[in-house]
Amino acid sequence: MADTVIEASALSVVHRTPAGDVTALADASLELAAGEFVVLIGPSGAGKTTLLHVLGGIQPPTSGWVRVGGIDLADAAEADLDRIRRDEIGYVFQSFGLIGALSAQENVELPLRIQGADPDVRARRVAHLLERVGLAEHASQRPNELSGGQQQRVGIARSLAGSPRILLADEPTGQLDSHTAAAMIELIGSIAHDDGLAVLLSTHDPSIVERADRVLELHDGVLRAATPAR
Repeated sequence: MADTVIEASALSVVHRTPAGDVTALADASLELAAGEFVVLIGPSGAGKTTLLHVLGGIQPPTSGWVRVGGIDLADAAEADLDRIRRDEIGYVFQSFGLIGALSAQENVELPLRIQGADPDVRARRVAHLLERVGLAEHASQRPNELSGGQQQRVGIARSLAGSPRILLADEPTGQLDSHTAAAMIELIGSIAHDDGLAVLLSTHDPSIVERADRVLELHDGVLRAATPAR
């Protein structure tokens, strides 16, 4: 695949329990290209979050490998793994994941502070992103002063702050009404296509698939072949 930015092969995750082994992910392989919006569907408990965590370097697989920019996450030094998670991968959470004591502007700015970006660069980048997600006038408001849709827009802006090449979105519309959810998907899809990000978005909502470039399905930890979204 041209311009592949993340690839995975034969990923398995097995949890050892007193009752026996539980397979959360079974021999999953995939590739994501720059500018591609891929939707991952499947019921709750199918393994979608586990797959995203493994791809994002949050959780190691029991077997198999993930490469980001050609670097194998399992073989990467801790400093390199931290850099990849910080600079290469953005993450959008179902629960928004915002820090309640910080304003929208400060939440978006946080990844840039961690990167050590210059204050002027931070200010310009944050202003641009809040404008991009339609929240320029809400920069000073804290999460509890924003609607669910607005909070998720802040979460999306924050995930983009460090200029990642990959965006992993874990059920980002799960707490939103259908109208707001549709707007979120439109926004994330446009970000993939306009900014050249590789986006993998998990959902159990079948109505979202028609907006995707590709669709992957997970059932009981098994990743099925991609099917055309349209």
